[in-house]
Amino acid sequence: MTDVDWGRVADDLDTFGCAVLPSVLDADQCAAYAAGYADDAPFRSRVVMERHGFGRGEYRYYAYPLPPALADLRTALYPPLARIANRWQAVLGLPERYPDAHADYLARCHAAGQLRPTPLLLQYGPGDYNCLHQDLYGDHVFPLQVAVLLSRSGADFSGGEFVLTEQRPRMQSRVEVVPLGQGDAVVFPVHTRPVNGTRGIYRVNMRHGVSRIRSGHRHTLGIIFHDAT
Repeated sequence: MTDVDWGRVADDLDTFGCAVLPSVLDADQCAAYAAGYADDAPFRSRVVMERHGFGRGEYRYYAYPLPPALADLRTALYPPLARIANRWQAVLGLPERYPDAHADYLARCHAAGQLRPTPLLLQYGPGDYNCLHQDLYGDHVFPLQVAVLLSRSGADFSGGEFVLTEQRPRMQSRVEVVPLGQGDAVVFPVHTRPVNGTRGIYRVNMRHGVSRIRSGHRHTLGIIFHDAT
């Protein structure tokens, strides 16, 4: 991830609550991940969203050991995001700090009983959508996560926009719609983020989802840095 302008990513996260990382995966890598949805071997579970009121569509959680390329990507993305997360913790006056290496953070999760891997592959068809939600899986929650669009908007599918909402205290919620190309990633908060208001720094609550797929099929790779109980 040496070609990413992490200063720009930090600024966008501070200003808009999200940031785009262009071309994290190439077209062949995207196709390989999407095609892998049909293979049971890499996964630990499958969730049909409609059964749980999560929306429509489905997703599969990867099992440990993660596919090497996915493990490498998760490991590479973590350190610069940990620096942003630690700055957010400091400005909010929160005590927890995140270690420099992802392996050390996972050791913290595992010691607390959060042992199940959380990277996932999502699959949507016509009429499918993902309700606004937060990916909280235990007491230890890394504050940022990443989603990589594997499909081609306008070619493989239409609709299916990535959506963020920001619930501001005593104000109406703000919505951010994030355009993505194939292989682009969006970085966004799992739960909350700091905002600089007229009376200083305060926390806003964030949720994310995907709007209705109007045609075709959409696949997304989700990278969450804390493990689950």
